[in-house]
Order: sequence, then C-alpha cells, then structure tokens
Amino acid sequence: MTFEDKRAALSGSGTCSFHADDIAASKDFRDRYATLPNVVKAEEMPWERSPDGLIKHLVHHRLNTRECCVEAYMQFLKPGERSGKHRHMWEEIVFVVEGSGYDLHWDMRFECLETFKWEWAEVPKKFEWKQGDYVYIPPFTTHQHFASAEARLSVMSNRMVKEMGYDWFDLVEPAPGFELNQQ
Repeated sequence: MTFEDKRAALSGSGTCSFHADDIAASKDFRDRYATLPNVVKAEEMPWERSPDGLIKHLVHHRLNTRECCVEAYMQFLKPGERSGKHRHMWEEIVFVVEGSGYDLHWDMRFECLETFKWEWAEVPKKFEWKQGDYVYIPPFTTHQHFASAEARLSVMSNRMVKEMGYDWFDLVEPAPGFELNQQ
C-alpha cells in the first residue's frame, strides 16, 4: 500500500534536537550515576517533621543514591499518636520494626460504566499490627496509622508511578500538631 498524499506528513518547517538531547542526557545520567553512593549512612538520613508525622528518610530521590525506583522512610509514633490521613496512587508496604497499633483503611470504590466516578468507603477497615508484621496499602486507599505502644514503622513505596506522571498525593488530615509548612 502506498500513500498518494504525503503533503500532511511533509508539512511544517520547525526543527528540533529532542532525540539527540535525550541521547546526551542518558549519557550524562550514566556518568553521574557511576558517582552516586550505594550506602547512605544513618547520620546522613534527614529527619522531617511532616504533615504525616515524624519521619526519617532512608531512600529518597533527593538523597542522590543509585536507587531509582524505591522510596522509604521510618515513621515514629508515640503511644496514642496517629499519622496523617492520606491517599496516593501508588501501593505501599509498611514493616513494623517495633511497637504495636492499627491502621484504618478507607478503600476506594469506583465505577466506569456510564461515567467515571470514585468514592471512598464511609466506614474504614481496621488492621491491627505488631512488631514483625507488615501492612499492605493498595493504591488510592485512604489510610492512617495509630500507635498503641511506641512504634517505628518502615514505610516503602515504588516511586515509578510518580515518575510516570501520576504523583497524586491527597493529605486528607495532617497528624495532630503537624502542619503543611512546618519543618
């Protein structure tokens, strides 16, 4: 099959260097990547008083490590304390390093028969956890952690969803005593 009318394909006079720029950027990335550390020392991991509570970043793209896919932080909760309530597009796993408590999860319900609509469950599901357990949080699930005893949680997620342009994070409610711009 041949195309008789090539005018549309051959129209326009603008030029660019997108592909050449991408090739150069890839080489620059590989050169820089070779200089990045494989180990982040505990004293190099920054603390943050975030709207989600007190956390210590373990792996984050701004730490400039070789890790390109995962984000991880430790969250510290005192007895009776709770994290912020939030939801995001990526799944998350939480390993309970120490302590005990529970999570509340408000699962998302969606429908796309005639129109696309979503809503979160009115009543949350409760998941109790203790040292050595891990908690799975599905994408879009509104969730919040509550500590019964002093807890340290290792929270891990795949940041590739963010890198693909789906960096949707809704803070539904900050942790008590924490505000958006408090550092």
